[in-house]
Amino acid sequence: MAFKQKVVGLAKSTHFGPLLLVVTISFCLAISQLSFPKSFEIALAIFAGQCVVGWTNDLIDHPRDHAAGRIKKPLVHEAVTRKELQFGVAIALTAAILLSFLGPLGVKGGLLHMLGIGSATAYNFGIKATWFSPLPYAVSFGALPWAIYLAAGKHPPVWLYVDFILVSLAFHFLNVIKDLEWDGIQLVMGFPQRVGKLWNIVIAIVLVSLSILVPII
Repeated sequence: MAFKQKVVGLAKSTHFGPLLLVVTISFCLAISQLSFPKSFEIALAIFAGQCVVGWTNDLIDHPRDHAAGRIKKPLVHEAVTRKELQFGVAIALTAAILLSFLGPLGVKGGLLHMLGIGSATAYNFGIKATWFSPLPYAVSFGALPWAIYLAAGKHPPVWLYVDFILVSLAFHFLNVIKDLEWDGIQLVMGFPQRVGKLWNIVIAIVLVSLSILVPII
């Protein structure tokens, strides 16, 4: 039972919902351009990268999560330890590098995947508390379709990576709403926290509307 709880804790610390969404989208995009085995390898690489981002986020945010009483966080209610997450980050990063550069993504796609991981991790390390908080979302999700299409020897259509950027930005503005009060108390003042709840909703609606229009234009 303890082992099962540990596995569940590690899974939750990856931010499993967003991880599953990103991996699924990556696989679907890859399989539209590549074979099933290659698409599966790419999905594994993306999975490993998302583990790095999620576990890093929980490690860095642990003091704030504890202060805010976010008991659903595995690290807060001690379902996992800091050492376990640190070890997990090291293993996941190694796997992401190997699966990227030795797999279908190759050098160009692998470098773009590393850019995405690096950008998302930089968000965790402090960009999230600045006016530039949307930038890592734009960089990481804008790079994703490029990495996959380059693996197939192609360039993604402009509308595709623009839509990835727009939808990811909309998610950023909506995702912070639930924590606006505590973010203000803990001085985590990214762009969405600075403009407030109403503008977050308005900006997200505009971004999603643009994402619908872009393929048509």
